[in-house]
Amino acid sequence: MKLILLNKPFNVMCQFSEHPTRPSLADLISIPNIYPAGRLDADSEGLILLTDDGKIQNRISHPDHKQAKTYLVQVEGVPSHEALECLRNPLNLGDFVTQPCIVKHIHSPAWLWERHPPVRSRINIPTSWLCIILSEGKNRQVRRMTAAVGLPTLRLIRSAIGGFSLESHPLLPGEWMEVKYNQFTNKNI
Repeated sequence: MKLILLNKPFNVMCQFSEHPTRPSLADLISIPNIYPAGRLDADSEGLILLTDDGKIQNRISHPDHKQAKTYLVQVEGVPSHEALECLRNPLNLGDFVTQPCIVKHIHSPAWLWERHPPVRSRINIPTSWLCIILSEGKNRQVRRMTAAVGLPTLRLIRSAIGGFSLESHPLLPGEWMEVKYNQFTNKNI
């Protein structure tokens, strides 16, 4: 079994097949027969786990297993107490209602890399950082959640999946590392 931790850069497609206009995972890693366990949108960055084991892939990505996923989110504006409470509680996004989650207003992490291209900056509009921990992961959920409370997402980084994190496994965008099979435990995933 192979288990790979990859820091997916901004604007990279979370697929191995060729894309007509953007780089894909195949441009970053050339290990045969591995597949992402879950995905990130092209405009999102951060941790992706890849494996050649279907059972592990299912255990990481299937909603029934409720693996915690941590996102660092730079938003436009300053969150109010009310906005943070709305994010923490079930939030109706129209086509589904979110599960309760953990949301904290944080400082920009010291270990975080610069994004290329940089996030847009507006002189008169401040930005803030949130840490959001979900046990679900619907399409563009974090972006939709922050928009619903008036805090548009400017930058979205998945920093952790289960027990694996970019803080404890520092990888720059595009870098990856293999986790040995004997390092894989129920504690991690």
